This record gives sequence, structure tokens and C-alpha cells, in this order.
Amino acid sequence: MRYWMLFLLFCFSTLSMAEQQPDPNQQLMELIFNDPNSPRTGAAKPRLTIVSFTDYNCPWCKKFDPMLEKVVRDNPDVQLIVKLLPFRGESSIASARVALTAWRTRPESFWALHQRLMSKKGNHDAASILAAQQKTATADIKPDGQSQESVQMNLILSQVLNIQGTPATIIGDEMVAGAISQADLEALVKVQLAKADAR
Repeated sequence: MRYWMLFLLFCFSTLSMAEQQPDPNQQLMELIFNDPNSPRTGAAKPRLTIVSFTDYNCPWCKKFDPMLEKVVRDNPDVQLIVKLLPFRGESSIASARVALTAWRTRPESFWALHQRLMSKKGNHDAASILAAQQKTATADIKPDGQSQESVQMNLILSQVLNIQGTPATIIGDEMVAGAISQADLEALVKVQLAKADAR
């Protein structure tokens, strides 16, 4: 499977590699920024891409996610990529898999489902996940095998990037651990957009 290939690649990335073998750093960048199985919104050709590692059971993620979406709405040159990282039990995994399947099979319904899953106070269970699906007309979506592979890939990426918890957010050349204020987030985005323009 694809995630085992990535794992083996990084195990041997410190060894000298022949020129014909792929560049592990380039493959890592592709998996972070160009994986079609990762939900995304905002600019199609962004000046700045934000990558949010998040969990539907994480209370800080529930507060931080709307801030990220506001940044995208306010900045037409910014793109947001969501990497669902289920650190908080079985219902984290279940909700992530439902959402990722929705993204792949019915992307026009993903964001409504995503926002509904993020809006629940406390941890999810099977009933709350189904309720979110029912309120977003996605109750017929069942998690598929690809969603499990995507979850595993995100977990491996978190190990490679040394992510210890959620939210964890890549903004330009910075990794932000935890949630920050809206003002700090907007200031950081402004700095990173300026860096992008200077390149």
C-alpha cells in the first residue's frame, strides 16, 4: 500500500541514494501539498497554502478551524488544505473516514459536513456522526477503503513532521503547534504572503 511505501522511503532517506531514485523531500512535499485525497478550498493557484492537521474530536481544532476558513475567505490568494489526523480515539477515525469519503465521492457536500462535524461540542460517537451526515444530506455515504489509507497516510506524515497533537498548521515556512488567536493568525499570514511575493 502507498503509506507503507512512504514509511520505507523515509526509513532509508538518510542513506545515500542513487541518482535515479526519487527525492524523498520532493515526495514529502507532493504528499503534503498535492494529494488529491486531501480536502482543499480557496485559491486554485495560491500564493500561500495553509495545511491544517486537525481532528473532529479536538476542542482547540473546533475553535481554530473557523479562523482558518475566515483567512481563506478574506484572502483570495490563499488555499487551505485539511489533513484529518485522528488522534482522539475511534470516533476520531470514524468521523475522519466519513468526511474523507465524502470529499472523494461528493466534494460539493464535504465542507457542510466538515463544518457540522467541527461544530459539535465534545467528542463524537456513531449517533453524532450520523446526525451530522443527516443534516448535510450525506447519510448515504459510508467510509471506504481509500479513506482508511488516507488516514494512515496522515498519521505517517504526522510522524515524519514530528506533530505531537492537533491542531498543527503549516503556514508558509512555519509550523504552528496548537491554536493561536485570530489576530496572530492573520499577522502570520500577512508575513508569509509578503515572503511569497519576495521569492
